[in-house]
Amino acid sequence: MTAQPADRIPASGPDSVPYEVIHLGGEAAVVVPVSDFLRLRALEQAASAQELEDAEDRAALADWRSQEAAGQTSYVPHARRCGGPAWPGAPAASATG
Repeated sequence: MTAQPADRIPASGPDSVPYEVIHLGGEAAVVVPVSDFLRLRALEQAASAQELEDAEDRAALADWRSQEAAGQTSYVPHARRCGGPAWPGAPAASATG
């Protein structure tokens, strides 16, 4: 398995260099300095359950926004995803297709 370079993600801080994004085994990964990884792990261990949940929500939103900016998302109304009509008055989605 080999890593394929992809993009860069901006890092925070005044002296920071963007992180390199690689694709490895069908997944995207970020190459970070060990010190950044250790700091993140320490923060994660010190965080409350609510703080971890909030961070996961923010990360999911950031991921969605990056996919949206790259044109890799599509919108499906919530009711349609759940088998309901796509808009008021439209026929409901059929379970058989």
